Amino acid sequence: MNKSLKMKTLLVLTLATLSFYSLHAQDAKTHFNDGLAKIESGDYRGAIADFDQGIQLDPNDAEAYTNRAFAKAMLEDYAGAMADYNRGIELDSNDADAYANRAVAKSRLRDYKGAIDDYTKAIQLDPKNARAYADRGNDKHELSDRAGAIADYDKAIELDPNNAATYINRAVAKNELGDHKGAMADYNKGIELDPKDPDAYIDRALTKALLGDHLGAIADYTTVIELDPKNSTGYYQRGISEIELGDKDRGCLDLSKSGELGLAKAYDSIKKHCK
Repeated sequence: MNKSLKMKTLLVLTLATLSFYSLHAQDAKTHFNDGLAKIESGDYRGAIADFDQGIQLDPNDAEAYTNRAFAKAMLEDYAGAMADYNRGIELDSNDADAYANRAVAKSRLRDYKGAIDDYTKAIQLDPKNARAYADRGNDKHELSDRAGAIADYDKAIELDPNNAATYINRAVAKNELGDHKGAMADYNKGIELDPKDPDAYIDRALTKALLGDHLGAIADYTTVIELDPKNSTGYYQRGISEIELGDKDRGCLDLSKSGELGLAKAYDSIKKHCK
């Protein structure tokens, strides 16, 4: 074989090799996109299967690992999610969302310190990540660092002033530090942003009761019952507030309804208040 023929043959082989890898990359991308579509539709098992195939074709695709991790986390396979987040971050250590999502998995596994470290890294990479601040605040709260939690909620609200849950969570921390008036202001704002959350009304009503506003508390418990007619806590707490105001008959009826709905402690309160 002459020299020019050898070079021509080498060129053909090189082009064939490039074509092979190009097809593999195309197939991997197809599986990746299919996986994303299935996550969007809530088909997490199907998404995992697509990401599995994509990773077989391209084992260095960081996003495939982190998205497969997300799908696993949605199926509560947090250990499996952790393994994929670890690999994805190993391949791309500058993905703020990957750190924030791994932090969620760590939180579910009760590794709150590890989660805080990941949220801190996510914030370093993306200082305007309101969700990372809010979620880091939640984990600080889990570790009883209420002042630290409030500082994170403050920053989250500065970045995203329309997230009702952040106001409610900050209110809880303020209540625990004895700042009931500050908590009230946050509950009011949270409920303004999301007026359909029964738990927020229950929490605000409890704060009103702490401040001696039992009529206001009763109004909130009534809203809870309107939003969720089977809310045993709403009936129970309204009954207690009614008894506090001297309306024993109405209060005992609410306690009885709470017991019927399954709240066992209602019967203890009936024995105590409704003889």
